[in-house]
Formats: sequence, structure tokens, C-alpha cells
Amino acid sequence: MSKAVIAATRFGYGARPGELAGIAKNPEAWLLDQLQGPSRLHAAIRELPASSAMLVEVQDLRAKQRGKREIRDDGEIVKIYGPTVRQHYIDQVSARYRAAAESDTPFHERLVHFWSNHFAISADKQPMPAIAGLYENEAIRPNIGGKFADLLLAVEKHPAMILYLDNQRSIGPGSKIAKAANRRRKDQEFGLNENLAREILELHTLGVDGGYTQQDVTRFAKVITGWSIGGATERGRFSDGIPGTFQFREIVHEPGSQTILGKRYKSDGVEQGEAVLRDLAAHSSTARFIAGKLARHFIADEPPPTVVEKLSEAYLRTDGDLSAVYRELVEAEASWDAAHAKYKTPHDFVISTLRAFKHEPDNPRFIIGALDTMGQTPWKPGSPAGWPDTADQWGGADALYKRIEWSHAVSQVVGNRVNPVELGDDVLSDAFRPETRRAISRAETLVQGMTLLLASPDFQRR
Repeated sequence: MSKAVIAATRFGYGARPGELAGIAKNPEAWLLDQLQGPSRLHAAIRELPASSAMLVEVQDLRAKQRGKREIRDDGEIVKIYGPTVRQHYIDQVSARYRAAAESDTPFHERLVHFWSNHFAISADKQPMPAIAGLYENEAIRPNIGGKFADLLLAVEKHPAMILYLDNQRSIGPGSKIAKAANRRRKDQEFGLNENLAREILELHTLGVDGGYTQQDVTRFAKVITGWSIGGATERGRFSDGIPGTFQFREIVHEPGSQTILGKRYKSDGVEQGEAVLRDLAAHSSTARFIAGKLARHFIADEPPPTVVEKLSEAYLRTDGDLSAVYRELVEAEASWDAAHAKYKTPHDFVISTLRAFKHEPDNPRFIIGALDTMGQTPWKPGSPAGWPDTADQWGGADALYKRIEWSHAVSQVVGNRVNPVELGDDVLSDAFRPETRRAISRAETLVQGMTLLLASPDFQRR
């Protein structure tokens, strides 16, 4: 399998017709060029509103509905404001998949989606459907080529992450508001929320075996009390700050120094939490954890330990410079192994199909429906751990049957306009095996042949 095919399918989201010839001139340079300069935003993404404006809109709509006497329960409220939130979700899905399908920098797009999944939130929880895509565009997209520490800070201070893990509700037991209320209770009883602290340590930085303790989680949770969102909270307790944006509320922040992973951090308000995050970003456990996830995503479900070590070394040597880590990944010999080591997730499969047909996805509901059927609804991973990234999570007879069903549905839409053998030659090149080509050429109809192409191992693996 040529390097051009590997570059397009393993690092990108699959080739578009006529694209492989240009990539073949210098596949490595084609990839590395995508790491240079700012994010190249698709017009559909540029047209989306800011998450702060969206949060204000949703909050105002909900507040107005709550103010109507005839509406007596949350179920009725959801029915009224639900369609508005749903439409914003659909618009953001549309922008995301149009950008991926039409992008000239698919390696860049894959990295955006990789980090969005690493720092996962879920649109299953309100008001996440209205801001999930905006979070990806604001916190993830601008920071994937810089220092990991900057990406980490952008993510943890974004309103979507704070709301998803309920940190706006976390109150230090020794905070000013606690003392004013004269409540002397245990942390859990008063309202210290450890969700964000735990996921930062376990999923975002060190990893589950990264060397932290439960005591570190609790202390870190105290450090980030006060990390909230401007404007009125859901309980109407505060109203300071710019609505819908990050707001540090000292009144609920736990005062005093805290010791985390053996290091003492003085009480410096918001800077106390920022200092912890920067140290977590520089930790060797974080380097290994990030290196392992990148190697697993781009090379194989069981990546070579030597590659993981090289990526980790590049991370530590450059103070977490992500572009340097990506460069090490591109230059690794194992990255260019001809074997189709990775099985496409439904997300990958849908995007690579759109790119193969050079199709602008003009019906986001069709995409949402397809991904929902195949088990990977956009921005709904079900937990902060994100979507699984290994074949054993996406294989199985039922999963394959659903992929074949979708392949047939798409092939019927395409009809007789595209010859599947010619398309296979164009977008798969030498990864298009002779036996697959022969089977497709013997198909009774072009629709049947196209279904065979999309469902084939040649197209399903990367």
C-alpha cells in the first residue's frame, strides 16, 4: 500500500477522487503542512454563534418558560425550548461534518476530533446539545497545534466542561459563602463536587495509573472551587461576570494552600488552579498517557512500545509541544506500515464515505440518524471517557450488518452516477485488493457493487 493511501486514510479521513496523485508527491510533507499556521476554518463553522451567546439564549428561553404559570413541570418546559436547542445541535453537526467532508486538511480535522473525544463532553445532558460543537470549535480547534498546557487550560475553563461536570455547583467547605451560612458540615454534605478534578487527573492528564490518590482528587477539587460561569446560575445565587463565559467566583473558592502530588500550591485564587494544570501538563505520566492514546489512534490498537516512548520523549523534550509530537508520529516507521491495522469507527466511516463521493452533506439529520444507528451519535459518548478507539468495541455481526445497511442506503442515493470499480481505484489505489475489485465487477447492479465497496475490508479499515 502506497504512502499516499496511508497518509489519506490513516492520518486523514480518506481520499477524495483525484486527491491521491497530489498527496503522492510527498505524503509526509502533505501531512506536516497541515500543522502549520492557524486553523483553516470552514465557512460553516465560522458562521456558528459563540457559546456564550448560545448559553444566554438557552438560559433566557428556559427562564421565560419557567415564568409562565401554566407551565408546571420541567417536562413541559423541555417540550417548549427543546426544539430550539435541537436545531442548534443539528446546525453544529452539519458544520462539523461538512468541514470534515470538504477539508483540504483532513489530518488537521482528525486531530480536532481526536482531542474533542479526549476531552469529551456529552450532548445527552442539558444544555450541552446547544454548545457541544461550539466547545469543540472554541476550546479544541484553536489549540491543537500548540502546547498541551494551553489546550488543557482552554478546555477546563470552557463553560461547556464546567457545566458538563457540574463544577459551577462546587462550593468549598471553608469558603466565604460557607462561613456566612455558618454551615460546618463534611465536604460532601456541603457541596464540594469532585467530578471535574477527577476527570482531569484520570482522563485528561495523568491517566488512571498516573500516580494520583483520592486525597489528590479531593484537594484538587478544592483548588478549582469557584471555577464557574458568568451570569445567573441555575439557582439564581449569583449574577456577576459576563453571562455565558468563564467566571472565577472567590466567594465559593476554598481558601488556603493545597498539596497535590507532593507539591504545595499557595492560595492565589484562579491562579492556584492554573498552576496545578500547568504542572499536570508537564508531568511524565501525562506524556506517556497522551503518547499512548495518539499511537493507538493513528497506528494500531496495540501500538509499538518504542513509538509510544518516542512520542513521550518528544512531548517532555519540547515542554508538551503537540506539533513536535505529531511530527514524531509522522516520522515513525510504524506509522507507514502497510497493514490496515485500524478498524474505522462509524464516525470515520461516514466521513470517508462522504469524501469518497465528494459529497457536501446537506442533510445533517441523515448523518445523525446514520451515526445513531451505528452507535456513535455526534457528541454523545455517554461518559467523560469519550468514544472507544479499538476494533473490539466496534466489531461484531450486528454492527457490521448496520454498516452494510447504511452502505446500501447511500449506494441507492448515488444510484448509477458512480461506477464502484472506478471509485475504488480512485480513492483506494493499491489498497483496493484484486479479489475485492473482482467481486465488485461481478455485481449485478452498480448499487450492489457500491454497497460491496463501502462494506469491504478495503474501505472499512485504515
